[in-house]
Formats: sequence, C-alpha cells, structure tokens
Amino acid sequence: MIDPHNNPVRGITFMVATMLIFAAQDGLSKYLAQHYSPIFITMLRYWLFGLVVVGVLARVGFRKGLKSGQPKLQIFRGVLLALEICVAIMAFHMLGLSKTHAMFAFTPLLIVALSGPFLGEKIGWRRWSAVGVGLIGMMLIIRPGYVTLTPAFGVAVLGMAMFAVYGIATRRASRTDSAMTSFYYTGLVGAITMTLIGPWFAEAMTPFHALLMFILCLSGMTGHFLFIKAYDAAEASTLQPFAYLQTVFASLIGVMLFAESLAWQTILGAAIVIGAGLFAFWRERVRAKRKLKKSAAA
Repeated sequence: MIDPHNNPVRGITFMVATMLIFAAQDGLSKYLAQHYSPIFITMLRYWLFGLVVVGVLARVGFRKGLKSGQPKLQIFRGVLLALEICVAIMAFHMLGLSKTHAMFAFTPLLIVALSGPFLGEKIGWRRWSAVGVGLIGMMLIIRPGYVTLTPAFGVAVLGMAMFAVYGIATRRASRTDSAMTSFYYTGLVGAITMTLIGPWFAEAMTPFHALLMFILCLSGMTGHFLFIKAYDAAEASTLQPFAYLQTVFASLIGVMLFAESLAWQTILGAAIVIGAGLFAFWRERVRAKRKLKKSAAA
C-alpha cells in the first residue's frame, strides 16, 4: 500500500500543476493590469483570501490560530507580501512576464546572501560562489550598458528584493510559529492592508474582466491547495527544483499570449541563475544532512 505522505511522484505532479497555475495567475494579472491598477487587483485577490482565512479561523478559534511567538514579525510579513504582489503585478505589466520571472529566479540566491546577517546562518564559500554566479546571470538578463535601464527594471528589482526579505522573515517566523499560523497572518494582515489602500484605486469592471478576476482568485486558492498537498506528499528537497518551472511556464505564456520577445542573453542568464540556485539548494541539503548525522552521533 502506497503511503500518501511519502509519494514523490504524487508530490511532483502536484508541484508541477501548482507552478502551471501560478504562472497562469501571473498571466491573468498582467492582462488585468493593462486595464486596472495593480493595487485594485491585489485588493480583490486578498478579499477572497481573507474570507477563506476568517472562515477557517472561525472553526479553529481566532486566539488559537493567531497565537504567535513573534506577532510583530508576522504582521510585517503580511504587509510586505501584499505590497510585494502589487509591485510584482506592476513589473509584469511594465517589463513583461518572461524578463520579470527571469530576474525573480535570483530571489532564492538573494535569500541565501541575506540569511547570514539576518538569520545568523553560516554560509560556506560554495554557496557564496553560487550567489556570485547567479549575479553574473542577472547581469546577462539586465545587460547594463547595452540595454537602457528603464524604471521597469527598477520595479522588478524592488519586487525581487521585497520577496527575498519576505522569505527571510518567513524563515525567522518558522522558528516559533507553525506554517498554518503564518498562513493565517498572511491572509488576514494582507487583506486588512489592501482594504486600507485599495479602495482609492477601485474602478468599475466589465463583466468579462470581473469573470477573469474571479478565475484569478479561484486559481489562487486552487494553487495554494495543490502546493500544500505537494508538500504533504513529498519532501521539500524533492520538490524544490520543480519550483523553477514557474519561470519556464510564465515565460512561455509571455511569449505565446503577449508576444514578448526573449533575447538569447535573457535565456542564458535565466539558465545560469536557475542553475546556481539549484546548486545552492543542493549545498544547503548536504549541510543539513551532515548536521543531522552529527547530532545523531552525539
């Protein structure tokens, strides 16, 4: 009998489906951003997210669900992610899906670089080398001196940096809080944040755009459900490499549906960044195994 909690094939299938849905989400967000403010789009997404969280908390109890060892950090995470999504949608609209995702692929390496000073983690020379190689890949994507650095590049870099800080904050929060606690704060705080700023950017939507917005919200819930199911079926070390498929899927959507062009430098740069990110992840896995063996031997 197959153990549903130790089924790599099932987990990988869920992960690939999740990345495809997330990429489709980004495509829908880019299309809607051509007609509405990214802040307004994000607010509507968070309203449904917040309603789901409130419904779950009503069952488990608000005090129990929101009990945190680092409440200020959790609030910071929730606010930051909501604002980062606004910036990311703006980048999709201004720079394009393919280039934005190629740059966002550097985020895991940026988290590695920041985990030393902010989390006190020891970063060996191999992982620092991976960060350096990834930075070379980033330069190939941006090509300063050969391509005019428009504000769109700045928006994409800002979004990448914000998501990296969010990743650091999430890792720090995980030292005291469960994943579900972080999930509750993400949805609730994000919904409150966007409700405070979103109405100023509200616009009347056409029936067709309203339908797309509903599909966007529904796909977000479906994607997160499959994401949770993936990690329930397989280990993170098995699934993490497949997370980069979102970059591939989003780039294909950008090229096929939005007529975006992909220069060979962007493709090569993205491949270098992804390769460096996978190497850094592998080194972190090796380091974790050694640490586990040492603690077991002691």
